[in-house]
Amino acid sequence: STLSNMRSFLLVALAITAVCASDVLVLEPSNFDAHVGGDQPALVEFFAPWCGHCKNLAPEYEILATTFARSPVKIASVDADQWKELGSRFEVKGFPTIKWFPAGSKEGEPYNGGRTAADLVDFVNTKIGTNLRVKAAPTAVTVLTPDNFDSIVKDSSKDVLVEFYAPWCGHCKRLEPEYEKVAKSFEGEDSVVVAKVDADAHKALGTEYGVSGYPTIKFFPKDNKAGEDYNGGRTPEDFVKFLNDRSGAQRLVGGGYADSAGRIPELDTLVTNFLASNDKASVLKEAEAAVASDAVKSHGNAAVAKFYTLTMKRIVEGKSDFASTELARLERLLSGSTIKSADRANFAKRK
Repeated sequence: STLSNMRSFLLVALAITAVCASDVLVLEPSNFDAHVGGDQPALVEFFAPWCGHCKNLAPEYEILATTFARSPVKIASVDADQWKELGSRFEVKGFPTIKWFPAGSKEGEPYNGGRTAADLVDFVNTKIGTNLRVKAAPTAVTVLTPDNFDSIVKDSSKDVLVEFYAPWCGHCKRLEPEYEKVAKSFEGEDSVVVAKVDADAHKALGTEYGVSGYPTIKFFPKDNKAGEDYNGGRTPEDFVKFLNDRSGAQRLVGGGYADSAGRIPELDTLVTNFLASNDKASVLKEAEAAVASDAVKSHGNAAVAKFYTLTMKRIVEGKSDFASTELARLERLLSGSTIKSADRANFAKRK
């Protein structure tokens, strides 16, 4: 039907998502045996996305993977809910199950130790003879200092949220993981910056912006670099809604995009006409003209706009399966664990 065709078209051209890169190797049936049992040992977590204990383990496991990113060991994970055959093969009875696979062996040894990053790092150190210390995963929050504050905060092309904090402040410590989620939610969104500055260490900045308590949060929109107080809620949902409302972004907590993100109404109308028309070449010309118009340029998403016309052009050239083929390709790319945030956002805009 026209509606289903339009949906496939738009899935390719319009949806946007972003997820941060990871040092954890993602395994599935197609690559498991290529990575496990070779010349490097592997620690493998078998997890399920809905498992609460798995969610709690995730940041610790990420730190583990980052710590050993340059070492001769593979830190990997398997979605054993999706890939049940791997769960069955290795007798996974619950989640998360962690197994150690020595080099040259496909017989996993159960890991029954602690589940903090330090515990896991100590275990791997013992197994491979290293003495590494826990290396924290990089933060998504932009760290400000007097050297870079003005160049980032006063950039008129960016909406910037800034937390003025003190390391000893209890409220700041409680806010830290929530604020990190906000920053991760906007990774790949070039026009939005989620930042923080240690206003105890850099007292002059705190004084300049009237900071009298911690944490103090200020918003510096593109059109007001004097800054304004943020007095809203402090959950990730509160912050994400605020930044979406003020910046025009349409992000979801965790890094995805709302279904309407990346959509350009003027071109959506032409997509409908294109799919229903017997003279698709003419509609393509209309779309190319629209992409060059001020109305479409005002949406500030030239890459997405051009992909509308690219998809139309391929269909006019006789590649009627272009949308579905491209969608499948992008989904494969986006399922990878090592793709950079900027590339992921670019691929997902097409998706």
